[in-house]
Amino acid sequence: MRTFESLTEQEILALAITQEEEDARVYADFADGLETNYPEQAAKFSIMRREEDGHRHRLLELYKTRFGDHVPLIRRQDVRGFVSRRPVWLTRPLGLKTVQKTAESMEVETRRFYEVAARRATDTGIRQLLGDLAEEERRHAHTAEQISLTQLNESEASQQKRLFLLQVIQPGLAGLMDGSVSTLAPLFCAAFATHNSWATFLVGLAASVGAGISMGFAEALSDDGSLTGRGHPWVRGFVCGLMTTLGGIGHTLPYLIPNVHTATAIAVCVVLVELGVISWVRHRFMDSPLVSAILQVALGGALVFAAGILIGIS
Repeated sequence: MRTFESLTEQEILALAITQEEEDARVYADFADGLETNYPEQAAKFSIMRREEDGHRHRLLELYKTRFGDHVPLIRRQDVRGFVSRRPVWLTRPLGLKTVQKTAESMEVETRRFYEVAARRATDTGIRQLLGDLAEEERRHAHTAEQISLTQLNESEASQQKRLFLLQVIQPGLAGLMDGSVSTLAPLFCAAFATHNSWATFLVGLAASVGAGISMGFAEALSDDGSLTGRGHPWVRGFVCGLMTTLGGIGHTLPYLIPNVHTATAIAVCVVLVELGVISWVRHRFMDSPLVSAILQVALGGALVFAAGILIGIS
């Protein structure tokens, strides 16, 4: 790996050409990845791609004038001092905020590169071009910042809501329902069988954590999101697993109270609150009628609750 100070003017120009080509291709991937869900933002990245192509052509013309036709392949990763970029453009569907922040950091880094390179250049033509490109990259950084502040149109806002539902609400709701309902049976079975708060707490904790791990892996392995647009599988799995664990932990914590009867009464109240929250989320985000959502969730919870008690007292 070379240091930036060791590069000649020829190598600096070659590095700039490679970097502009790479940035143009990244912006093309951004535009392609955002086209379906965020067409207006995609159009802005297409414009930035064309401008980066223009920078590359200007650099190539100057390079050929000074050094001939052969351009050595010098990449940013070959030179010490550049920040490593995560390949966010390979993940589909693309997250708008992630893309915007990535573009902004790319432009800031490229501007700094041109500013430092211009100060080192001794050739007047090279120094002028690098200085001009530094100023244009400054405007690009401002453009990238403005993209992050742009209000989404009605279609894009609707699509963003849909993605939020697919990637966060659905796996989170599935986990919360499973954690809140599936742990009722072992928890209250232990309470009525042992009449011991600490033993019941351990059973509830084990059931909650175990269900969280199981649901997390099940969600992550269900699909990779490439066709369904449901986002990164391990993110969905983490959301689902975390909400599953929280759903079970909520009515497990009361059993830290030594009196098992008091703990059970509080746990029942917590369960009612959890089922109410689940019903509201289904109504708010899944367009389920509120009464229907309450009845469905309450019926499922009541059946599991009754099964736990019957098994515990048998």
